[in-house]
Amino acid sequence: NDHYRDGITNAGIYHIRTSVLEGINNKIKVLKRVAYGYRDLDYFFLRIRSAFRGKFTPIPTIG
Repeated sequence: NDHYRDGITNAGIYHIRTSVLEGINNKIKVLKRVAYGYRDLDYFFLRIRSAFRGKFTPIPTIG
């Protein structure tokens, strides 16, 4: 099924356990709560990237 192809491919490339992924999602949710009211979306994404600096392979940016 083409719908799941990207997810299956990424699972094979990055090898991140679900417990680690849940921790990442939780940390991003906390950053969202702390950043409530900020108008600069770029600053929010910089905060996310700095929270996980050096832990994983870099994610390419769009643009």
